[in-house]
Amino acid sequence: MITRRTLLGTATAATGTMLFAPRLRAQGQDVLRFASSAGGPRAFDPNMTTQGSDNWAMIQCFEYLVEPPDGDFGKTPDAFEPALATEWTTSDDSRTWVFTLRDGVQFHHGYGEMTGEDVARSFMRAKLDGVSTSSYANIAQAEATGKYEVTVTLTDPDPLFLASTVFSRRVLVISAKAEAERGEAFATEAVGTGPYKLDRYDPEEGMFLSRHEDYWGEPGHIANMEFLYIQDTTARTLALLSGEVDMIEGVRAPGWIPQMQSQMPDLIFDLTVPGSFNTLFFNLTKDPLQNLQVRQAIAHGINKQQIVDALQPLAKMVYTLNPPDYPTGFTEEELPEDLRYEHDPDKAKALLADAGFPNGLTIPVNTSKREDYSTQHLIIQEQLRAIDVNIELNIMDHSAYHASNRENANTLNINSWSLPPVPLFVYSNYAASSANMTPDGTGGANYSHYGVEMEGVDDLLAQMLQATDFDGYVEVGREVELKIQRDLPMLGLPTMSYVVARNPRLDLGYEVTGGDAYWRFNHATFVS
Repeated sequence: MITRRTLLGTATAATGTMLFAPRLRAQGQDVLRFASSAGGPRAFDPNMTTQGSDNWAMIQCFEYLVEPPDGDFGKTPDAFEPALATEWTTSDDSRTWVFTLRDGVQFHHGYGEMTGEDVARSFMRAKLDGVSTSSYANIAQAEATGKYEVTVTLTDPDPLFLASTVFSRRVLVISAKAEAERGEAFATEAVGTGPYKLDRYDPEEGMFLSRHEDYWGEPGHIANMEFLYIQDTTARTLALLSGEVDMIEGVRAPGWIPQMQSQMPDLIFDLTVPGSFNTLFFNLTKDPLQNLQVRQAIAHGINKQQIVDALQPLAKMVYTLNPPDYPTGFTEEELPEDLRYEHDPDKAKALLADAGFPNGLTIPVNTSKREDYSTQHLIIQEQLRAIDVNIELNIMDHSAYHASNRENANTLNINSWSLPPVPLFVYSNYAASSANMTPDGTGGANYSHYGVEMEGVDDLLAQMLQATDFDGYVEVGREVELKIQRDLPMLGLPTMSYVVARNPRLDLGYEVTGGDAYWRFNHATFVS
């Protein structure tokens, strides 16, 4: 077995020269090894984990009722396919959803057949007991209405319920019996139905899986999987180039992919689109950002295309808060010209002069040392110099950066978040007054204080919440996008793909084009 200590030792021996001949792993092809960038696992319970890297192992072991095709998001209700549910219906008002379950599905470790009771418990624990209970507040009740049937009743309509809730990791189906028997140990010993099962959870090394031989669907092609945690970028990279691991979480920084390609030309890079939303929040409690003309000047001073070019092939252009291929997103041509905020330094300077800053201004800004944050802030800092806006950038530890945002100590903070194609989820977290970030850490991710410091979009969000069909939902959502563009409490920056580097010997069995920042390997095979 390869351990993190082995890999770190290999890296230490090699870093003196950084000359690594890429090779294929010589040992048997019965183990897939994946190295993530975190320091170690935190949980194995899908309702309790707060670390993205843990999802890689969990998604192999737990399943949804429905899911989109492998390697993508479901952007419309009809994009979802049966998984643990074989069919489903919804009421005319989109408040009642009935799922018919697949019979004969077996839980891991001898915990028996999945029934409606297990599924109902999986929904209710997300609403009542997890780390994201507010995201499931719309669930009024989930109950087994038959051995192989579950009925979920909502407080408000949700025509995107499959995308907003059913296909979310907090409601991945668990064994209610195992949860009751294992108690607190369930956090690291949860039991699911997926194509792989957990054999060992090691807080130092990672998570170790083997094939679930009683799986209801096509069994996994590779017998075993090891999810290792190698926080050091150099060690993780060398582990891939040496063939000791098959895949690694990549680095979202300029030049990383070309550098890797120069060392191993046939290396494969799997990229999710859009990946992470990158949003620049104008803190409306800070002078002079209360002034719309100042915000407009900054928007015109930012060259989004230059950011895209600097971060190729990871970055993709956005014109509003949501990307163009999401349900309420806009293309450039669809936006009114005055809401496009095209790069125009002369117009930016004129706006600053009209706002009372003919000689420019200085704004202190905190950023994270994490590459995807600091890179964008540094590019924007350089761009705004051209319009006489001096950004005094303070680069800090990632946790300290988020703490400063929570304490309302920042001015132009960037938030990076991988968000599903569920517009109301985005708006409810970023733009609703109820999501207003407060110094005590309550609220959501509304770092602008939009809807509190100025009139926001709460009335439109209430209309979206009552929409009973997809088209009506999208129509109101596009009004939200336009109002945010006019008010400019935040500015959508180019999205950034999540990247995984993969040895060409490993074939996933499908192409990754979008979706969450983790995916399944049950179709994966080793090839020559």
